[in-house]
Amino acid sequence: MVLRDDSFLLHFPGRIVKIRTLTTLAVALAAALSPASARSQTPEAPDSARMVDAVSGHDPTLRPGDVVQLRIWREPTMSNQYPVDEAGVVVFPLVGEYHVLEDTPSSLRQRLLVDYRKYLKNPSIEVTVLRRVRIMGSVNKPGLYPVDPTVTLADALAMAGGATPLGQPDKVRLIREGKQLGVNLTQDMRIADSPIQSGDELYVPERSWFSRNSNVVATSVAASVSLIIALFIRRN
Repeated sequence: MVLRDDSFLLHFPGRIVKIRTLTTLAVALAAALSPASARSQTPEAPDSARMVDAVSGHDPTLRPGDVVQLRIWREPTMSNQYPVDEAGVVVFPLVGEYHVLEDTPSSLRQRLLVDYRKYLKNPSIEVTVLRRVRIMGSVNKPGLYPVDPTVTLADALAMAGGATPLGQPDKVRLIREGKQLGVNLTQDMRIADSPIQSGDELYVPERSWFSRNSNVVATSVAASVSLIIALFIRRN
C-alpha cells in the first residue's frame, strides 16, 4: 500500500512495517525472502539424546543391553564384563544388584567405589560401558559384539573380521528393531559420536553386480565398440 507521503506499508505475519524509501523497501524484501530468514522460521529436528550427550561431552546414561566392563586393580577375579538386563539391573560380585538406568559411567563408578570400600582397602576401579551391537552382512565373522564407544566404526567392523571382498564397508546400514535408520555412518566416526546403541544391528551390504564386475563390463563394452567400428569401416 502506498501512502500520501510516498511511503509504503508492508504486511508481515503478525506485524505491519512502514517503509519510507524504495531503497529501504528493497532491503526489507531481500531480508524477508532470504534463505536465512526462511531457516529461522523452520524448527530444526531434535537430535537423539545420545547424540547430544556425545557431542557435548556428557556421559550418556546406561541402557538395557549395555555391558559394564569393570576393572578393579589387583582383583582379576572380579574384573569382568557384566550385562545390563531388560529391567536395567546389573549384578556385580560382592556388592550385588544395581539399578543403573539413571547412571552414567562416572556416577556408577562413584557408587561402586563407595560400596567396594566395605570389602576392599582403597579400591581402584575403572568402569567402561560397552554397547552390545550385532554386526551382520558381508563381514567375515558376523555376530554379537560388545563395542567400546571410544572406537571408530572401522574398529567395530574389524572385531567382526572386517568386510569380505564383496562387502561395502563405506555403506554400513544402521538397523533398529527391524527398521533401517536414515543416518550416514562413516568409517572414522566414533561409536560415541553416532546414534548407535545396544541392540542395534550394523549391516554391511554387498557391492552391486555391476560394481563387482566393472572390469568385465568395461572390457566387453570396449570389445563391442571395436567390433562396431570394424564393421562400419568394412562396409565403407
